Amino acid sequence: METSKETSHEFVVCINNSNYPASLELHKIYRVIPDEDASVEGDIRIIDESGEDYLYPAAYFVPINVPNIVEESLRRAS
Repeated sequence: METSKETSHEFVVCINNSNYPASLELHKIYRVIPDEDASVEGDIRIIDESGEDYLYPAAYFVPINVPNIVEESLRRAS
């Protein structure tokens, strides 16, 4: 069975950066790095402002679907 984009989002938007203002920009799109262990704990692994991947509370982000052309551009940027 193929995984749908609705269940495995590759991009999220930051909706809360209150505990991480230097690491996360509010309303910015971030690329998700799959991490099943993190999601079990309620976290999400993203590439943050440092250019490295770190864990953050999943509640700080909302998953989004982006058009293919935008996805290609975001992948090149990260």
